[in-house]
Amino acid sequence: MISHPSRHCTVELQALPSRIGQVRRIVSAQLRYWHMDALIDRAALGVTELLSNVHRHARPDKSCTVELELAPDRLTVSVRDNDPRLPVPADVANLPDGGPLATCGRGLAMVAAVSESWGARPDGENGKVVWFTLSAPAVVRPHPAHAPRRTAGVRPAPGPVRVATSAPAPVGTPVGTGVTLTAEAPVVAAPVASVTPAPAGAGSQTAARSTVPG
Repeated sequence: MISHPSRHCTVELQALPSRIGQVRRIVSAQLRYWHMDALIDRAALGVTELLSNVHRHARPDKSCTVELELAPDRLTVSVRDNDPRLPVPADVANLPDGGPLATCGRGLAMVAAVSESWGARPDGENGKVVWFTLSAPAVVRPHPAHAPRRTAGVRPAPGPVRVATSAPAPVGTPVGTGVTLTAEAPVVAAPVASVTPAPAGAGSQTAARSTVPG
Protein backbone atom coordinates (compact mmCIF):
# COMPACT_ATOMS: atom_id res chain seq x y z
CA MET A 1 0.00 0.00 0.00
CA ILE A 2 1.31 3.44 -0.93
CA SER A 3 0.06 6.74 0.45
CA HIS A 4 1.67 10.12 -0.16
CA PRO A 5 0.19 13.43 0.93
CA SER A 6 2.05 16.51 -0.26
CA ARG A 7 5.04 16.12 2.14
CA HIS A 8 4.71 12.56 3.39
CA CYS A 9 5.03 9.21 1.67
CA THR A 10 4.46 5.75 3.17
CA VAL A 11 5.15 2.36 1.55
CA GLU A 12 4.25 -0.98 3.17
CA LEU A 13 6.04 -4.08 1.88
CA GLN A 14 7.74 -7.37 2.55
CA ALA A 15 11.50 -6.74 2.64
CA LEU A 16 12.33 -9.23 -0.11
CA PRO A 17 15.07 -8.65 -2.70
CA SER A 18 12.52 -8.33 -5.48
CA ARG A 19 10.65 -5.59 -3.59
CA ILE A 20 13.67 -3.60 -2.44
CA GLY A 21 14.47 -2.45 -5.98
CA GLN A 22 10.85 -1.42 -6.48
CA VAL A 23 10.85 0.68 -3.29
CA ARG A 24 14.10 2.34 -4.37
CA ARG A 25 12.40 3.43 -7.59
CA ILE A 26 9.37 4.72 -5.65
CA VAL A 27 11.63 6.78 -3.39
CA SER A 28 13.44 8.24 -6.40
CA ALA A 29 10.18 9.15 -8.13
CA GLN A 30 8.77 10.78 -4.98
CA LEU A 31 11.86 12.94 -4.50
CA ARG A 32 11.65 14.08 -8.12
CA TYR A 33 8.03 15.04 -7.50
CA TRP A 34 9.18 17.09 -4.51
CA HIS A 35 11.95 18.69 -6.62
CA MET A 36 14.60 17.07 -4.38
CA ASP A 37 16.63 15.46 -7.15
CA ALA A 38 19.89 16.21 -5.31
CA LEU A 39 18.88 13.76 -2.55
CA ILE A 40 17.90 10.81 -4.75
CA ASP A 41 21.20 8.90 -4.77
CA ARG A 42 21.83 9.08 -1.00
CA ALA A 43 18.21 8.44 -0.05
CA ALA A 44 17.95 5.43 -2.38
CA LEU A 45 21.22 3.99 -1.05
CA GLY A 46 20.20 4.51 2.59
CA VAL A 47 16.77 2.95 2.22
CA THR A 48 18.30 0.00 0.34
CA GLU A 49 20.67 -0.67 3.25
CA LEU A 50 17.91 -0.46 5.86
CA LEU A 51 15.63 -2.80 3.91
CA SER A 52 18.50 -5.23 3.40
CA ASN A 53 18.99 -5.30 7.18
CA VAL A 54 15.31 -6.10 7.65
CA HIS A 55 15.60 -8.90 5.10
CA ARG A 56 18.66 -10.38 6.84
CA HIS A 57 17.81 -9.94 10.52
CA ALA A 58 14.16 -9.04 11.26
CA ARG A 59 11.97 -11.64 12.97
CA PRO A 60 9.37 -13.08 12.98
CA ASP A 61 8.60 -11.80 9.48
CA LYS A 62 9.90 -9.33 6.94
CA SER A 63 6.93 -6.96 6.97
CA CYS A 64 8.01 -3.34 7.22
CA THR A 65 6.97 0.22 6.42
CA VAL A 66 9.11 2.84 4.69
CA GLU A 67 8.27 6.47 5.41
CA LEU A 68 9.54 9.65 3.79
CA GLU A 69 8.83 12.96 5.49
CA LEU A 70 9.98 16.24 3.96
CA ALA A 71 10.40 19.23 6.28
CA PRO A 72 11.55 22.69 5.14
CA ASP A 73 15.18 21.93 6.04
CA ARG A 74 15.53 18.13 5.96
CA LEU A 75 14.30 14.82 4.63
CA THR A 76 13.72 11.99 7.11
CA VAL A 77 13.67 8.39 5.85
CA SER A 78 12.58 5.68 8.30
CA VAL A 79 11.96 1.94 8.18
CA ARG A 80 9.66 0.32 10.76
CA ASP A 81 9.64 -3.47 11.27
CA ASN A 82 8.23 -6.00 13.75
CA ASP A 83 11.50 -6.96 15.45
CA PRO A 84 11.98 -5.14 18.78
CA ARG A 85 15.75 -5.74 18.85
CA LEU A 86 17.62 -2.51 18.17
CA PRO A 87 20.44 -2.73 15.66
CA VAL A 88 24.04 -2.63 16.86
CA PRO A 89 26.56 -1.07 14.46
CA ALA A 90 29.20 -3.62 13.64
CA ASP A 91 32.90 -2.91 13.68
CA VAL A 92 33.59 -3.84 10.09
CA ALA A 93 37.32 -4.12 10.65
CA ASN A 94 36.79 -6.91 13.22
CA LEU A 95 34.34 -8.95 11.17
CA PRO A 96 35.61 -12.25 9.75
CA ASP A 97 35.27 -10.85 6.24
CA GLY A 98 35.90 -7.27 7.29
CA GLY A 99 37.68 -4.69 5.25
CA PRO A 100 36.75 -2.26 2.47
CA LEU A 101 35.20 -5.04 0.36
CA ALA A 102 33.11 -6.59 3.15
CA THR A 103 29.67 -7.66 1.95
CA CYS A 104 27.89 -7.87 5.32
CA GLY A 105 27.72 -5.81 8.46
CA ARG A 106 28.14 -2.59 6.49
CA GLY A 107 24.47 -1.50 6.36
CA LEU A 108 24.46 1.00 9.22
CA ALA A 109 27.99 2.15 8.45
CA MET A 110 26.85 3.00 4.93
CA VAL A 111 23.77 4.77 6.24
CA ALA A 112 25.92 6.82 8.60
CA ALA A 113 28.27 7.71 5.74
CA VAL A 114 25.58 9.07 3.41
CA SER A 115 23.32 10.80 5.97
CA GLU A 116 23.48 13.82 8.23
CA SER A 117 22.27 11.80 11.22
CA TRP A 118 20.70 8.42 11.95
CA GLY A 119 19.28 6.47 14.88
CA ALA A 120 16.95 3.71 16.10
CA ARG A 121 14.13 3.67 18.65
CA PRO A 122 11.62 1.14 19.97
CA ASP A 123 8.18 1.20 18.38
CA GLY A 124 5.74 -0.16 20.93
CA GLU A 125 6.50 -3.60 22.41
CA ASN A 126 7.05 -5.52 19.21
CA GLY A 127 8.85 -3.31 16.80
CA LYS A 128 11.44 -0.66 16.11
CA VAL A 129 12.13 2.24 13.78
CA VAL A 130 15.50 2.92 12.16
CA TRP A 131 15.84 6.34 10.51
CA PHE A 132 18.27 8.73 8.88
CA THR A 133 18.10 12.36 7.77
CA LEU A 134 19.42 14.35 4.81
CA SER A 135 19.67 18.13 4.55
CA ALA A 136 17.08 19.41 2.10
CA PRO A 137 18.38 21.97 -0.40
CA ALA A 138 16.41 25.14 -0.91
CA VAL A 139 14.10 24.93 -3.89
CA VAL A 140 13.66 28.02 -6.07
CA ARG A 141 10.27 27.77 -7.70
CA PRO A 142 9.50 29.92 -10.73
CA HIS A 143 6.96 32.64 -10.19
CA PRO A 144 3.68 31.97 -11.97
CA ALA A 145 3.38 33.76 -15.22
CA HIS A 146 1.23 36.86 -14.97
CA ALA A 147 -1.39 37.61 -17.56
CA PRO A 148 -0.20 40.27 -20.00
CA ARG A 149 -1.34 43.74 -19.09
CA ARG A 150 -3.96 45.19 -21.35
CA THR A 151 -3.02 48.41 -23.06
CA ALA A 152 -5.34 51.08 -24.36
CA GLY A 153 -6.18 50.56 -27.99
CA VAL A 154 -4.69 53.02 -30.45
CA ARG A 155 -6.79 53.97 -33.40
CA PRO A 156 -4.94 54.13 -36.69
CA ALA A 157 -4.56 57.60 -38.16
CA PRO A 158 -7.24 58.41 -40.73
CA GLY A 159 -6.27 58.26 -44.37
CA PRO A 160 -6.08 61.23 -46.69
CA VAL A 161 -9.26 63.31 -46.82
CA ARG A 162 -10.55 66.10 -49.02
CA VAL A 163 -10.12 69.48 -47.38
CA ALA A 164 -11.85 72.65 -48.55
CA THR A 165 -9.72 75.79 -48.25
CA SER A 166 -9.69 79.25 -49.73
CA ALA A 167 -6.17 78.92 -51.08
CA PRO A 168 -4.34 75.99 -52.67
CA ALA A 169 -1.62 74.31 -50.59
CA PRO A 170 1.37 72.36 -51.79
CA VAL A 171 1.02 68.60 -51.95
CA GLY A 172 2.35 66.91 -48.78
CA THR A 173 1.49 69.79 -46.45
CA PRO A 174 0.14 68.54 -43.04
CA VAL A 175 -3.28 69.91 -42.13
CA GLY A 176 -4.19 68.99 -38.54
CA THR A 177 -3.55 65.60 -36.92
CA GLY A 178 -3.48 62.67 -39.29
CA VAL A 179 -4.51 64.80 -42.27
CA THR A 180 -2.19 65.39 -45.20
CA LEU A 181 -2.85 66.84 -48.57
CA THR A 182 -1.93 64.33 -51.23
CA ALA A 183 -2.14 64.07 -54.96
CA GLU A 184 -5.04 61.62 -54.52
CA ALA A 185 -6.91 64.22 -52.42
CA PRO A 186 -7.20 67.29 -54.63
CA VAL A 187 -7.94 70.64 -53.02
CA VAL A 188 -11.41 71.97 -53.80
CA ALA A 189 -12.08 75.69 -53.44
CA ALA A 190 -15.33 76.51 -51.69
CA PRO A 191 -17.16 79.83 -52.01
CA VAL A 192 -16.80 82.09 -49.02
CA ALA A 193 -19.94 83.99 -47.92
CA SER A 194 -19.49 87.79 -47.64
CA VAL A 195 -20.84 89.70 -44.70
CA THR A 196 -21.72 93.41 -44.85
CA PRO A 197 -20.80 95.15 -41.64
CA ALA A 198 -23.58 97.00 -39.82
CA PRO A 199 -23.37 100.81 -39.67
CA ALA A 200 -21.89 102.29 -36.53
CA GLY A 201 -24.34 103.00 -33.74
CA ALA A 202 -26.93 100.62 -35.08
CA GLY A 203 -26.82 98.68 -31.85
CA SER A 204 -27.96 95.11 -31.98
CA GLN A 205 -30.48 95.73 -34.75
CA THR A 206 -29.82 96.37 -38.43
CA ALA A 207 -32.22 98.45 -40.56
CA ALA A 208 -33.74 96.51 -43.39
CA ARG A 209 -33.34 97.93 -46.84
CA SER A 210 -36.68 98.96 -48.40
CA THR A 211 -37.28 97.91 -51.96
CA VAL A 212 -40.21 100.41 -52.28
CA PRO A 213 -39.22 103.93 -53.42
CA GLY A 214 -40.07 106.62 -50.81
